[in-house]
Amino acid sequence: MIGKLNHIAIAVPDLVQAAAQYRDRLGVLVSAPQAFPEHGVTVVFIDTGNTKIELLEPLGETSPITKFLAANPDGGMHHMCFEVDDITAAAAQLAATGARVLGDGKPKTGAHGQPVLFVHPKDFLGTLIELEQRAGVERAGGTCG
Repeated sequence: MIGKLNHIAIAVPDLVQAAAQYRDRLGVLVSAPQAFPEHGVTVVFIDTGNTKIELLEPLGETSPITKFLAANPDGGMHHMCFEVDDITAAAAQLAATGARVLGDGKPKTGAHGQPVLFVHPKDFLGTLIELEQRAGVERAGGTCG
């Protein structure tokens, strides 16, 4: 069902400081910050060649990252994102196994412009899982991406 690991997301209390740490200590290129008010975050991406690291900073007090950082003040891994060919079929397959898709179960547009869904961390050993529709894959209703 799943494809490649798209990214690992790390929640951080200070995006500028965290981006500088990755850039200066590891010598990686860091994207410009992007605000996503609909998700309550500002993000930067670090391309490692075989996957990406997404650094997340809360955008406002109602951000889900604010609550995460209250429990983890220094930050930490927030979720892993896997690509899928058909996000609707993947969600149905997960639900059939008893996994809980968060929210209303309908995909939302993610940071890469593709439909995304999240699966409850209690269904994956305490790790929040994001599923992202792979760009350019034909699915019911047309082409995504």
